[in-house]
Amino acid sequence: MSRMPAIFIGHGSPMNTLELNGFTRGWKAVGKALPRPRAIVVISAHWFFGATAVTAMERPRTIHDFYGFPPELFAVQYPAPGAPDVAQEVADALAPVWCGLDRDQWGLDHGTWSVLVHVYPDRDIPVVQLSINALKPFDYHVQLGRKLAPLRDSNILILASGNVVHNLRRVEWDKPDSAFDWAERFDDAAMDQLRSNPGDILKLVDHPDYALAVPTPDHFIPLLYIAGVAAESGEPMEPFLKGYSMGSLSMTCYSAGADLHCVETEGAAEIPEGVPPDETNT
Repeated sequence: MSRMPAIFIGHGSPMNTLELNGFTRGWKAVGKALPRPRAIVVISAHWFFGATAVTAMERPRTIHDFYGFPPELFAVQYPAPGAPDVAQEVADALAPVWCGLDRDQWGLDHGTWSVLVHVYPDRDIPVVQLSINALKPFDYHVQLGRKLAPLRDSNILILASGNVVHNLRRVEWDKPDSAFDWAERFDDAAMDQLRSNPGDILKLVDHPDYALAVPTPDHFIPLLYIAGVAAESGEPMEPFLKGYSMGSLSMTCYSAGADLHCVETEGAAEIPEGVPPDETNT
């Protein structure tokens, strides 16, 4: 059995769920290009709390963890089956690091389902989510990514969902498909680092534009997991979609172990007018 790729998706606004644009078309193409996985392990920016845990329920709920968006977005459901057996595999892979089995609390948040509705629209592949432990330093997450790498040999897709550059306080409504200079510089530096040596991704913390590009860690940390996976497997991370949204969001997506061609695209969904740019809602 061939090794499954590992994927990082720059997910942007939840409105991408409802739109067919340059990025969501790319996500659909990725789903068609990849082999069908036995299950998907997702690291989403939006399960960011004080513990390491994995969803272990048979039927994870669809969580609408945002506010102010149109009713059509709240109506979206992603009723993929859970996989308690895969959750146990994840916990075993991370040992001796403790990983709790969440049988009744979380589910699939929009960082997961806003992407998967395009990548796997049939909603029939089992999905588990791994939390981001907000109490741990960055190197903890890189090391957990390394521990997850062997799951790829069991036909499990590891998918992380966040944004390389994510500064909602600097959003510019008149820049729907472009970026500030500092956002481009940091995004390009990340691409160079991930292509050459993903294991040293934490060098980006010293980049002069880091503070603007990563004002909060939640959307950046998912990238660390795929960097850890790639480093453990001895593979570079190659971009397969590259672009920006509203000046201060990078939509760049990466793969490790997949032969996907990089496309520079545009047209990511915007945050609807009237929704405050709160760091907690996208």
